[in-house]
Amino acid sequence: MSSRPELSTGEALVGLLEAYGVDTIFGIPGVHNVEMYRALPRSKIKHVLVRHEQGAGFMADGYARATGKPGVCFTITGPGLLNILTPMGQAWSDSSNILVIASALDMADSAQGRGRLHEMIDQRAAAASVTNLHMRAYTPKDVRDGLARAFANFSSQRPRPAYLEIPLDMLKIAAGDGWHIRPLPRRALPQADQIAAAVARLNAAKRPIIILGGGALDCGKAALSIAEKLNAPVITTTAGKGSIPEDHPLCLGYRMGRKPSVDFIKSADAILCAGSQLSETDFWQDNVVIDKNLIRIDIDADSLAQPHTAEIAIQADAKATLEAIAHGLAQHAGTGKNEIAESERDYLRDVVTNAKQQAILKVLEVIRTSLPRNTIICSDMTQIAYVANEAFPVYEPHTWIHPVGFGTLGFALPAGIGAKFGKPETPVAVMIGDYGLQYTLNELGTAAEHKLPIIILVWNNESLGAIHDNMVTFGIQPNAVTLKNPDFQMLARAYGCNAEKPSSLRALASAIKAALKAEGPTLIEMTPAMVNG
Repeated sequence: MSSRPELSTGEALVGLLEAYGVDTIFGIPGVHNVEMYRALPRSKIKHVLVRHEQGAGFMADGYARATGKPGVCFTITGPGLLNILTPMGQAWSDSSNILVIASALDMADSAQGRGRLHEMIDQRAAAASVTNLHMRAYTPKDVRDGLARAFANFSSQRPRPAYLEIPLDMLKIAAGDGWHIRPLPRRALPQADQIAAAVARLNAAKRPIIILGGGALDCGKAALSIAEKLNAPVITTTAGKGSIPEDHPLCLGYRMGRKPSVDFIKSADAILCAGSQLSETDFWQDNVVIDKNLIRIDIDADSLAQPHTAEIAIQADAKATLEAIAHGLAQHAGTGKNEIAESERDYLRDVVTNAKQQAILKVLEVIRTSLPRNTIICSDMTQIAYVANEAFPVYEPHTWIHPVGFGTLGFALPAGIGAKFGKPETPVAVMIGDYGLQYTLNELGTAAEHKLPIIILVWNNESLGAIHDNMVTFGIQPNAVTLKNPDFQMLARAYGCNAEKPSSLRALASAIKAALKAEGPTLIEMTPAMVNG
């Protein structure tokens, strides 16, 4: 943007965001941030008015995960910031680039205890617990420098949220000169000796395995080249689903949540892992530690240091590193998918252990065959998504968006809305439970207002199904896990959405096909009774 000293800091802020390539902002205008909105009508940025700040944060997260670009939010002091902390925590946990810009009380009033509207003792400290960068502006220069820091981090570091707060009085004062974008750094490239060591180790391996996490979603071509040269099976984390097509002969999909799979991984004589923390939410087992034969690639030094021991640790861009390794590899005769252990061949049978899960699997099969391969699916913490993580094939990167690390209920609906704003030409579906939907139900209004043709697949079992099953497993008498649901059909229509409640799996397929052609969102209510209808 051109430098115009007469602009206020709030106006210059919008101009600089546009210059950095921001095309969408999610937020709610309020008495304490209206100065951020003064220049929006003159910009090319689309502002999406959400129904709740939690919705704004999840939309920004969905936008970021679907597009690879930072998602941006405007919020107000005090309650606005606290409302968006949960989405910020989700983005922090799942390595998603979102930028939250909040107003703050006038500099003279901050933390003075004078009973001012929306007053907090230290809102920056609140944001600091769930952000990589947490900045407070004391001058207009701090605002533009803060944006530069945020976008520099987005382009070069592990994806994570950034927070910038701007006092009310600063938004109104003259911005001054110098408001222009700065050159963005790039992620580090691997060292030649590290590539040589990794290549030598993989070339010598007889049972290599590849693990791809969320940090390797854009590395599919290079990862497949390595897999095919090594004839090595590829396992993904939940966050890594879609990094390579799950119908590729060497792709096992997500296969880390069962003990036989962990044993299978540990039996490898070379484990090439890219872009994953290999954390609790990857294995869902206690005390899983890989302490030998691990070649690890990650942009984050902390991830390389714990909890597993990497014999070769490469802190560099995953795509560039995998491309270099692929270039140096010889053709190989490794384990291959056809030679995996019997327990791995029967993995799906192990996943589907009871009648409830068998019913869910039938539903998932209908959903998968009815949706285009490139459909972006935003899922929630719900029984149907837990089965889907393991049993639902994904074919393209950035098309399976799940709240893995923080595990937030209500994520899926606003995340799907954000994804649709980011990828308007790509089909988007939401997979959510009856309980989780009610966390962010109000965002049906946002979807309807913008006539977004998203498909909202609600699994209504009138309970916290997964928690009920956990209680049974742990010998606890199930309690506090059933609920009286509203009429979702009436609610959806009240918001201006289409609504369907299919009575059979065939009717479900028809409803999905119709929803793909509908104007505006369609809520499809699925029930266990539907499976036998």
